[in-house]
Amino acid sequence: MSEKLRVGIIGTGSISHCHASSYKKLVNDVELVCACDIDEAKLAAYCKQYDIPRMYTDYNEMLEKENLDAVSITTWNAAHAAPTMAALNHGVNVICEKPMAMNAAQAKEMADCAKKNNKLLQIGFVKRFNYESLTVKHMIEQGTLGNLQYARAKYLRRAGYPGRWFGDKEYSGGGPIIDLGVHIIDLSRYLAGNPKPVSVFARTYNLPINRAENSSYYWSYYDPACGYKYDVEDFATGMIVFDNGFTLHIETSFNFNCETDVTDLQIFGDKAGAVVEGGPKQVFGVKDGLFVDYKIPDFIRGIKYKDQFNNEIYHFIDSIKNGTPCRATAEDGITLMKILDAFYESARTGELVHID
Repeated sequence: MSEKLRVGIIGTGSISHCHASSYKKLVNDVELVCACDIDEAKLAAYCKQYDIPRMYTDYNEMLEKENLDAVSITTWNAAHAAPTMAALNHGVNVICEKPMAMNAAQAKEMADCAKKNNKLLQIGFVKRFNYESLTVKHMIEQGTLGNLQYARAKYLRRAGYPGRWFGDKEYSGGGPIIDLGVHIIDLSRYLAGNPKPVSVFARTYNLPINRAENSSYYWSYYDPACGYKYDVEDFATGMIVFDNGFTLHIETSFNFNCETDVTDLQIFGDKAGAVVEGGPKQVFGVKDGLFVDYKIPDFIRGIKYKDQFNNEIYHFIDSIKNGTPCRATAEDGITLMKILDAFYESARTGELVHID
């Protein structure tokens, strides 16, 4: 497939800018022809910014009128499934932002739709595409860390509620575990070779959601006048066990009483451990009977872009045009939603939840 792919974007919120700017870098492979959003004023400004010629407020109309090859779904979480399946049923390849859906059953319906139409459905697990992750993944596959046993992951913000619909469960499906935790849960599982999750034990808590606006840590706060509820958790922690014995401990929050925002992922094997996110990217282990540590080098072979979103969108287009195996499949999305479903159920019941 040598001609340019005709691409559209559904949803013009903040994450969509990462998609649009990445498509614009692929000038030889992509033509960004249309965008859709229910907010017409925001849509008009977006199309002007990225020089997108046609805009729609109804994605069904867009899919009917445009002969698209691919589309990005960058709406709020509750609106991922319907436009994804509509696009797939029109013969359009899809990259859908994380979380894939509101639950595992909905995610499976989306995956089945992709399979029925023989189209690609890639999930927006963008952290799989950054340099550090790809480098550590290569080192794991080369045996540098040995047999992986455990990972600990933190994604904590001191005053980092994203605002608006993110706190309204009807739109978001949940709080920081489904917004932030999804990244580090998926990345940990990806690095570990995508083992099958078997159980989750979790807790969620409600913390003060409003922080001082003049704080140097301030990002957003809940304003009741925004038109959305705030009925999600503010802090979540849990333990996820996989079928090969690999175990992940996770902490994530929009509003946590920590010194500063923390993004940290460390993964440990029986030969070495690695800092993947947060702090200097390093490997710690033993060689020839001596403790050794060293910085993780950039493993650049096969990595086209430094920016993770550019790399992700490049991979999506490459998979469509050249049949390159997808690195973030719909099946991965289903598994992640099973973990999240179990996480919330464990937090609700206070019991260990087993995953089929």
